[in-house]
Amino acid sequence: MTAKQQESGRAVILYDDALLDHADTALFTPPAAAASAVGGRGSAWLLQHGDAEWVLRHYRRGGLPGRFIRDLYVWTGLEATRAWREWRLLQSLYKVGLPVPQPVAAQVVRAGLFYRADLITRRIPGATSIAALMAAGGESRVPWGEAGHTVRRLHDAGVYHADLNAHNLLVDAAAKVHIIDFDRGARRGAGAWRQANLARLQRSLHKLAGSGAVIAPAWAAFLVGYGT
Repeated sequence: MTAKQQESGRAVILYDDALLDHADTALFTPPAAAASAVGGRGSAWLLQHGDAEWVLRHYRRGGLPGRFIRDLYVWTGLEATRAWREWRLLQSLYKVGLPVPQPVAAQVVRAGLFYRADLITRRIPGATSIAALMAAGGESRVPWGEAGHTVRRLHDAGVYHADLNAHNLLVDAAAKVHIIDFDRGARRGAGAWRQANLARLQRSLHKLAGSGAVIAPAWAAFLVGYGT
């Protein structure tokens, strides 16, 4: 697994040479028949590459800024771009065996003082988000203790997840829990961010369940797995 960098016009591409012989901008143009993937603020697609499935995500702004500047970010250097930072973080976590998507390629396209960006990761086969399971009444299918243990592994590695919620925790067919979407994630030292991460996830679960009482047993099992 070696990171390689390649330029193509105004675009710069970072990719794993164990997964790709070369990379170009065509990788980041979803075919008309490509299915939408969950997440990515409506800008994620499923791509077929040989026997593997990939997820292509175009970076878009959320909230109020997203209403005016949908996908432009201020250029402060290549290594500071959101795509580069997420790709490198994912690669470092994947290398040490943490349950995160394998990064395939990232693209940054300069546009004057701004840039646009895309990220491709390998899809986690047979995985369903905890949010989707809960929406279908499948709380009992969620391995809550395993979910807690998985988040604890991430925290023990010093990794802050900027948007830890039920949509970004996936459960596969073997009941293994994976964590996705590390945009704006970072390595941090010890601090209150861990509890803030847990509080954000708990709010997400409450919102989906519609009642704190409904989610209380699940959250208790999660915290047992987390080790609190």
